[in-house]
Amino acid sequence: MKSDIGVIGLGVMGENLILNMASKGFTVSAFNRTVEKVREFTQGRARGKSVVGAYSLQELVDQLKRPRKVMLMVKAGSPVDATIQQLVPLLEPGDIIIDGGNSHYADTNRRTRELAEKGLLFIGAGVSGGEEGALHGPSIMPGGDIRAWESVKPILQSIAAKAADGTPCCDWVGPDGAGHFVKMVHNGIEYGDMQMIAEAYSLLRRVAGLSNAECAQVFAEWNQGELDSYLIEITADILTRKDEETGKDLVDVILDAAGQKGTGRWTSATALEVGAPASTIAEAVFARSLSALREERLEAARLFEPPQAHFAGDREAFIEQVRQALYASKICSYAQGYQLMRMAAREFGWSLNYGGIARMWRGGCIIRARLLENIKAAYDANPTLANLLLDPYFADIIKNSQAAWRQVVATAALHGIWAPALSSALAYFDGYRSATLPTNLVQAQRDYFGAHTYERVDRPRGQFFHTDWMGRGDTTSSHSV
Repeated sequence: MKSDIGVIGLGVMGENLILNMASKGFTVSAFNRTVEKVREFTQGRARGKSVVGAYSLQELVDQLKRPRKVMLMVKAGSPVDATIQQLVPLLEPGDIIIDGGNSHYADTNRRTRELAEKGLLFIGAGVSGGEEGALHGPSIMPGGDIRAWESVKPILQSIAAKAADGTPCCDWVGPDGAGHFVKMVHNGIEYGDMQMIAEAYSLLRRVAGLSNAECAQVFAEWNQGELDSYLIEITADILTRKDEETGKDLVDVILDAAGQKGTGRWTSATALEVGAPASTIAEAVFARSLSALREERLEAARLFEPPQAHFAGDREAFIEQVRQALYASKICSYAQGYQLMRMAAREFGWSLNYGGIARMWRGGCIIRARLLENIKAAYDANPTLANLLLDPYFADIIKNSQAAWRQVVATAALHGIWAPALSSALAYFDGYRSATLPTNLVQAQRDYFGAHTYERVDRPRGQFFHTDWMGRGDTTSSHSV
């Protein structure tokens, strides 16, 4: 019997996706460049399941039903191109290649075009949820050649997580690299979420004086309300864990130097390219970079005394202020992510379903949260919504949280406590809500030293003017940056 799909790459994610597919009734052929892994997998975790080992790419291709469907679960970058290059001569027009790795959307754009010229259909599918999600149901964000969707839809939607209403957390995103783009933005929002939660934890510990156990209880309580999310849930669990070697709280044993794999940087770089103000996401990326400079930080800590501020307020009231600040900041971070997707879609000519994206993120993925139900509702009510902050539900939350949010950011500054994401989110909100910004002075400066011109408040947009600031009779202007 022919297999329904082939999977190349038997890392943890690849193996778990195969087992997920097999559990849903599909027959899967498995291949790995190191063929010994194929034998270990088929005789180990996959024994007795509808998984067939392939010991060469030719054997894998021969085992598949037409149109052949091959999913790549290999490292992003050149390994994907190398695998595709080996596969192409073995496939026939109409066959489908799916890249399920964390590829850059620009690479997916290119691969979709190149394979289409060869008569092959390409899908770039963002997969979120980690190894547990891959096994039990991830969020899957497919994009690329729409002609391939009907063939792969039954498999991908079957293995995807299901929202509370039973909807698969997988649907077609858009052409070219749209699927991987949306996954990239998901990861950027994830960076922001994680950093803001860490800052809230730091404030609870260092200002309110809570123990790790008390913080765990606070996060567990928060997880029962508006902040209900996977990341809040696991934070409560992490803070209860003890280190087996020392008996100390495990979180206190872990070094404070964070790693990153690049998707947060991609999100920030893309935001700069399309002119989207994703400052909170960028701050979360920079925060990891700063944390990695540990030896320099230790030297600076010896050089600079921290402020001698003492918290004398109501501890329970402060905990509630932190909750409100965290939720308001989280809304701003999501608003930036969605604003980035909207501006990129306009730049690349994509038509994205923003409510549908929220629906895909409701289950399986790392940023799954109750908040996404409200985001889905906002875009269902107004598909052309420019920014989440303009939705009545989110606007009311921000209005009601402002005082607490400002108090928390001020308290962090007065106590010398690092809170770049919470502070950046507030700065983004203050900039977005401002009818007048001081950037009129920036435009004057640019025109003064570079004749870059400016627009006037008393003339229609699109008309540009230049002032001879130094009285030299110079009327030449430049539109360059």
